[in-house]
Amino acid sequence: MQQLSFIQKVLISFIFLVFFSACQSTVVHVLPSEEVLYDQGYSGFSEISIESEEQIFYLDETAKAFVVSTIGARNNKFDQMEALVKAIFDRSSLNLLYQGDANTIANDTFHSQAANCLSMSIMTYALAIEAGFDVDFQEIMIPEYWTRRGGFSLLNGHINLKMLAPHEPNVFVFSTRSYQVDFDPQSSRRGLPKKVVSKDSIVAMFYNNKGADAVLRKDYVAAYAYFRAALLLQPSFHSAWINLGILYRLSQYFPQAESAYHHALALNSDSLTAAENLAYLYMFTGRNEEAAEILAKVEEQRNSNPFYHVNLGEQEMEQKHWDQALAHFRRALSLDRSKHEVYFGLARVYFEIGELQQSERYLKQAKNTAKNKHDEQRYQSKLEFLSSL
Repeated sequence: MQQLSFIQKVLISFIFLVFFSACQSTVVHVLPSEEVLYDQGYSGFSEISIESEEQIFYLDETAKAFVVSTIGARNNKFDQMEALVKAIFDRSSLNLLYQGDANTIANDTFHSQAANCLSMSIMTYALAIEAGFDVDFQEIMIPEYWTRRGGFSLLNGHINLKMLAPHEPNVFVFSTRSYQVDFDPQSSRRGLPKKVVSKDSIVAMFYNNKGADAVLRKDYVAAYAYFRAALLLQPSFHSAWINLGILYRLSQYFPQAESAYHHALALNSDSLTAAENLAYLYMFTGRNEEAAEILAKVEEQRNSNPFYHVNLGEQEMEQKHWDQALAHFRRALSLDRSKHEVYFGLARVYFEIGELQQSERYLKQAKNTAKNKHDEQRYQSKLEFLSSL
């Protein structure tokens, strides 16, 4: 792995399904210290305009009219929920293009032609609240999963929404029906444990995403402003501490970077991403023995994660190391045969080395294991291109 190649970002993803349960979460609050926040290193950060919670969840009259017209004359609250969810998905399929860096507030998402999954979840929450429903955000406890963007590895998280009809006074309910709303451009998360997270947590995730986008475009002052806002709102948000550490490292504030990584590990001692970034910092600052010890432990734990090998395979492809890339994708396939990203990786490598029949074979399997129409169509277009050759 290359140094300075890992930026973590919580991207929120959501497919439609119905669920009947939810989990509660316990949050440990750790106040950020002046030793970890380094305001003096980012002159002008206070001038960056940070969206307020009210702005993030605001809906204009057009969006509110959409809610009214959708639930219409339906008197049953569950029928209203079903109609709203269907309308949101229908509208999304027709009008919205998934775009990983489209971190937009609810109202802009409603009117936009591009959105990512966090933006979709924020918009859906705002529409559901406007309709009078009770809504919980749920964090899905997924293994480490990366995507590549702008030469960086982005570590993806996942949340969804649980939507319930409000409790009516003097009415005893034997069972409560609910919708779990899940917009997911990658893969289904069924069966994984989940926990309810607060609205503040979602706002902090929004700030974290905006900060990661700023890092990718090398606007480090804006990145600091957003990470700082996320951590002041949610001091226990360990992912944002990792991102802050990466920002410090890129800014060459090495002692501050080490403090941020240690702070993240104090919040979550099992965070392989925090440990790995700490090791890279040690390598960068000449502490190679400490770095090697950490990386050996990280690699041992990650070897059973198929997406770890997908990520390594993609990095090897960027270097045109086809044999090494192929080995990583094959290892990923041996660990999990249900991930379309693994088949697509194999198809790409075989295409690059001129084995078009093998490339076509794995593209077909990628299409067959895709979990949404967007990916199916993407793989179909590549199959048609191969056929033309």
